[in-house]
Amino acid sequence: MNEDELREGLRSEMAGTTPPPPLSTTAALGAARRTHFRRRALWAFLGSVAVVLAVTGFAAVATPDGHLYQPAGQGPLASPDTKEPWPTGPDGQPQEDRTARAGSRYEQGSHLLSEAVSVIPSGFTTPEDPSSQSAEERTLRTHQAQFEDKVGGVDVWSYSSSVAVAQNKGTGRVIVEVYAAGNQLPTEPCDLAQKFWGMRGECQVETVGTARVGVVARPSGDDRLDQWSAYRHPDGVVVFVAQGVRLDESRPALTKLPFSVPQLASLAVDERFHLK
Repeated sequence: MNEDELREGLRSEMAGTTPPPPLSTTAALGAARRTHFRRRALWAFLGSVAVVLAVTGFAAVATPDGHLYQPAGQGPLASPDTKEPWPTGPDGQPQEDRTARAGSRYEQGSHLLSEAVSVIPSGFTTPEDPSSQSAEERTLRTHQAQFEDKVGGVDVWSYSSSVAVAQNKGTGRVIVEVYAAGNQLPTEPCDLAQKFWGMRGECQVETVGTARVGVVARPSGDDRLDQWSAYRHPDGVVVFVAQGVRLDESRPALTKLPFSVPQLASLAVDERFHLK
C-alpha cells in the first residue's frame, strides 16, 4: 500500500464514524444539578445525624462519603463497653441509659413538675396532655430525672420540668431545671446563667434578699426561650427557671410572659425548687 492509498483508507474510515454530539448546555446543567443535589442530600443526612446524636448520645457516625461525623460536645457518659455501669435502678439493676424511669430519682422529677405548675400566676392556665398519651408523646407537661456525672464517687443528677402556659389563644412555656450538689457549673451568677442550654444574652444580677441571681432578659441569636434566671444555693444545688412566649410552632404565642424579671429571679431561689 502506497501513501495515497493509506490516506484514502483513513478518509473512508472517518467518514463511516458517527461524530460525537455537540456539548449540550441542558445536559451540563443537569449534571451540575445532580452534583448539587447529592451535596444537599449529604448535608441533610448530617443534619439528621446531629438530631440522632443529641437524642441517643452516640459519639460518631460515618457519612455516605466515608467521612466521620463527631459532635463537638461531650460524648455519652457510659456505654456497654465501659466498666462503669449506669446508676442502679429500683429493680437493683443498672439503668438502660442516663434517664431514671422509676424510683426515687424519677419521683423527684415528677415532684419538680408539680411545683412548677403550682407557681404559674393567675390569669394563665396549664393545659394537660391526654391521659392516653405515653410519657414520650407528651409535650404540655413533661419531667425528667437524668444522671449527669460521678464526682468524687458520688452520682450527680439533674431534674427538669416543662409546663405549657396558656392565655387566650396563645401558649408559651415555663421550664425549671435543678442540678444536684456536686455539679461542675460556675458560681458567678451571670457565668452560671450563660450555661443554661448553651444560650447567651444580656445578663443582669438581681438581688433577692441576700441572694444574687443571674437573669438573662434578652437572648442573643437564640429564640428557643425569652428569659431565664440562675442561682446556686450555698450547698451547691443549682436552679434555672426559664420562660418563653411560644411552646412550639404549631400554636400561637403568648402576648406576654407569665413572670416579670424580679419574679423570675425570686423563683430561682424559691425553696420549692431546692431539691436535695
